[in-house]
This record gives sequence, C-alpha cells and structure tokens, in this order.
Amino acid sequence: MKNLEVAQLLNEIADYLEFSTDAKDRFKIRAYRKAALVIESLSEDIEKVWKENRLEELPGIGEGIAKKIDDFLKNSKSKYLDELKKSTPVDIEQLGTISGLGPKTIMKLYSRLKIRTISELEKAAKQGKIQKIKGLGPVVEQNLLKSIEFSRKSRQRIPLGFALSDAEEVLGLMGALKEVKRVSIAGSTRRMKETIRDIDIVATSANPSKVIDFFTKMPNVAGILAKGPTKSSVRLKEGIQVDLRVLDDNVFGAALLYFTGNKEHNIILRRIAIEKGLKLSEYGLFSGKTGKLVAGKTEEEIYKRLGMDYIEPEMREDEGEVELAQHHMLPKLIGYNDIKGDLQMHTKWSDGSNTIEEMALAAKKLGHEYICITDHAGSLAIAKALDEKRILEQRKEIEKVNKKLSGIVVLQGTEVNITNDGKLDMSGKVLKELDIVVASIHSGFKNSREKLTSRMINAIQNDNVDIIAHPTGRLLGRREPYDIDLEKAFEAAKDTGTVMEINAEPYRMDLKDTNARAAIKAGVKLAISTDSHNAGQLHFIKLGIGIARRGWATKENVINTRKLKDMIRMLKK
Repeated sequence: MKNLEVAQLLNEIADYLEFSTDAKDRFKIRAYRKAALVIESLSEDIEKVWKENRLEELPGIGEGIAKKIDDFLKNSKSKYLDELKKSTPVDIEQLGTISGLGPKTIMKLYSRLKIRTISELEKAAKQGKIQKIKGLGPVVEQNLLKSIEFSRKSRQRIPLGFALSDAEEVLGLMGALKEVKRVSIAGSTRRMKETIRDIDIVATSANPSKVIDFFTKMPNVAGILAKGPTKSSVRLKEGIQVDLRVLDDNVFGAALLYFTGNKEHNIILRRIAIEKGLKLSEYGLFSGKTGKLVAGKTEEEIYKRLGMDYIEPEMREDEGEVELAQHHMLPKLIGYNDIKGDLQMHTKWSDGSNTIEEMALAAKKLGHEYICITDHAGSLAIAKALDEKRILEQRKEIEKVNKKLSGIVVLQGTEVNITNDGKLDMSGKVLKELDIVVASIHSGFKNSREKLTSRMINAIQNDNVDIIAHPTGRLLGRREPYDIDLEKAFEAAKDTGTVMEINAEPYRMDLKDTNARAAIKAGVKLAISTDSHNAGQLHFIKLGIGIARRGWATKENVINTRKLKDMIRMLKK
C-alpha cells in the first residue's frame, strides 16, 4: 500500500506552498492537508482506488489533487513537487521534522539567518542567534535544540498505526500460500508497541525455500536485504523492513514466543526453564538431561510446562507479568472485540471530512452500537468550531440520522478547548445539554508544569466535563508530551469520576501504555476513542485497545465496553 507515500507527498506540497510568499490561497493549502489526512487513514489501498478511477470519490480529493496523485503513482515521483522544491531555497522536508518549526518560522529563519538545513539550524541555536530574532527568543531557541535531539532519537521508528496495515497485508499474502502451514506477526508489532523499527513474521512450512522465494517476490517488495534457506529480510515500497523466519511446524510456538519478545521477558523464561532442568530457545523447550523436545508447538504449552498461565503478547515487558502468571493472578485483558462504541470523532460540521450519517454507517460496519459526534465547539477557528447556534442545528441533523438508521445510536457531544486559565471555551448552559463533553488542551504546550497541571485539573473539576482527551498532547516523532503532573490529574479525575481518554489516532496514542496503567492503578476509568476526522480512521480503535492491553486494562476499566445505557450511567455518575 502506498497510502503513506501519497499522504506524505500531499503534506510536502502543502509545506512548500505555505513557505512561498506567493501562497496567499490558504484554502488550497488546507485542501492538500485535508486530502493527506484522508489518504493516510484510508483502510483500502490508494493504488486500487486510483486504478479504479475513484480518486475523486474520496472526501476532499478534487480534480487538481487527483492529478497530482495520478502523476505520482504513474511515475513514482511528482513533477509538481519537484518544481516547488527547485523554486524554494530551503530544505523544508528536513526542517519540517523538527517540532515547533512550521513553514512560517522556517521562512523567518531563512530571511534573517539564511538557515536551510537542520545542521545550520542547530549551529545557529548553539551560537545564540535565534533568540535575537523578534518573536522567537531564548525559550524558542532552547526548545528547538531539544526538538532536534528528540527528532534524532525517534527518526527511525514508525508509528504502529501505519506499520500494522503493512504487517497484516504481508500476513495475508503469506497465509494464502499453500506451502505455509501457520504464520503470525511477531516482534514489537505483535506486542502492539506504539512505534516499531521493523516487522517480524514467523511461518512454518515443509518447503521453506518455496516460502522464502514467494516472500522476496511479493508485489510490495522494493528490495531484498538478505536471503537464506530459512530466513529473509526485505524492504517494502513504503520503506519498512520485514524479516521472515520459516521453521518446522512442531516448534512454531517456541519460535513465535522467542521472536515476539521482549528480550527481558525471554531471559526470565529461559532462567525459569534452567531452574526446572529444561532449556528454552527459538527451536523449542528441551529436557536438560536427554535433549528431548518437551514442548514447542504452541506458546500455551510452553508457558504451562514452565508452570505458569499463558501471558498475552502485550504484557510481555518484564513488568511483573511472569510472577502473576506463576500465581495464576493475571488480569483478563480487554479483548479486541469488546468495544461497543467510539466516543470521539469529527464530521464536516467542524474539521472532519464526512457527514454524521457516513460516520455512523462506517461505525456500524465495525460492529459499534453507538458513537458520539464530538465536533469542536468554541473559538478554535482553525477547526471551524461550532457556536451555540450551530450546535442546535447539528442536534437536529443527529435526530434525523437516529430516526433513519437502525442498529446504531448517534450521541451529540463536543470537544471543547481548555483555555489558558483552565476554563472551557463554551458556556456551561450549552454544555449541559450535550450527551458527552470531551475537554482537551490545544495550546500553551510550553506552559510551566504547574500551570498545565492546574489548567487540566480545573477542567476535570468542571461539572460538565466527562472525558479528558489526549491528556499529554504528544505527537509521536513530532512533538513531545507537555510537562504535566499526571499523578495529580489522575487523583482529581478519581475524585470527580472524570474519564481519561486513550486516543487511538496513530500519531497520538495518548494516554500511552504506562500512563494508562497508572490511571487504572489510581482508580480512574478510561475511554478508548479514535478522534477520527474521516470514516476511514474509525478502524484505528484497534490501536487504542492495544494500548489498553499493554496497560493491563480489563473490560471493567474501560467505559465504552458497556452497553449504551450502562455507559452513560457510569459516565454521568
């Protein structure tokens, strides 16, 4: 799938258009960004849509953008983007990876200091030149240096949400091959880590050479990195590396256990095996005395032979899970089919791409029983936030959709901004009439720890707030979480019954796993939501469930595993 490549292309075009002093057409720039968002989260292959001449059927894709996509997919490059790059003296693609550095700031840095690259930016910041520019100052300069270091550390990692579809595509291709008996995703992808470096696949076959040959010739392979009789590595066209191991079927469980990891978890298992007079490796669990294979076909039988319950992949992080498994005290994790509804999404009423009915129908296909429309409200102009009049108009449309559709209920909510003084950007009178109020911080990320914590606690203590959305404001590989005392926030949430969100949007994944676990320990309930801005993003709910499982959440810890009436009752209690 080339969805990520096409989305990146459109975002790059928008960046270069925004940098240009002639780029006065803000609508055009927004159109490219909106189209990128649609394609980035599209559940089907953009090449398939293109070949079937359906590009302009996608929300936000007009004739002009469709032509740019067509040129890219035909020629593997964009003539339009190349022309923009030639006319721009700055490496926007490189500088754009630095958090806090948008096209306007890049333009200012170029006009004042002729900064074209990250290395030039770093040099100027270390020399104290950036703080002398009006509108920037020493705080911005120090933040840029931190962002450069953060970018270096996270550059080679890919958000799980974008790698998972590639992993599942490879899995589907391999699983359809008659020579493959069993196949599974392994590694950090199987453990649902928020970012990964590569994809691991474990398969079993009586004819490994045939499987390896097929693997290296898959249609989405861009290059072969290594090829052997039982293992191979390739790089997909999207740039992700995939490693395949092919083994005998009688040791599939051992191989899957070993290659799923993590390393520390495996070390503990090997130590326990030794204590029991056994030897554990990727080839099986063996008797230390005779060398005879005693387990290996499934992971379950290996854990059982080691004297413990089966440990779900998401928990295998050496965080005490082994001891709990030995004492049969593992929590029963929330399942991937346990969510009954999605509690945050946006439509054409604010900054989304689809209608309320389209979002409801897409959610129904996923098996949801209810959804909550949470278009922005207040004065957040960039998101076309609703005022009181438009909220009333939207309510009428929701009522019509509920009368028209069966099998799913649409709730009316809103995502309201938490202002700089901790108030909500919409009157309490209006918020009281909504089914669910989601509050979030969208600005002032560089406030002090004390101020950010105070802002959030003020919102938590507001009687109208039901859920705090993306509580740390991070964007994976783009923006670090803001500095907030989550322990105090969780304490306030527990006291008020306010729910904390696990936002499943691939770049957010917020709360992250460790924070979700801390919230559960504090007695705080969670909501798993997608924050979808188009219907194609609703399937990201799986990512949120993965985070919850990594945080050791059960069904009881998550409010939207409940039927609608029970969920609302719990939310309002």
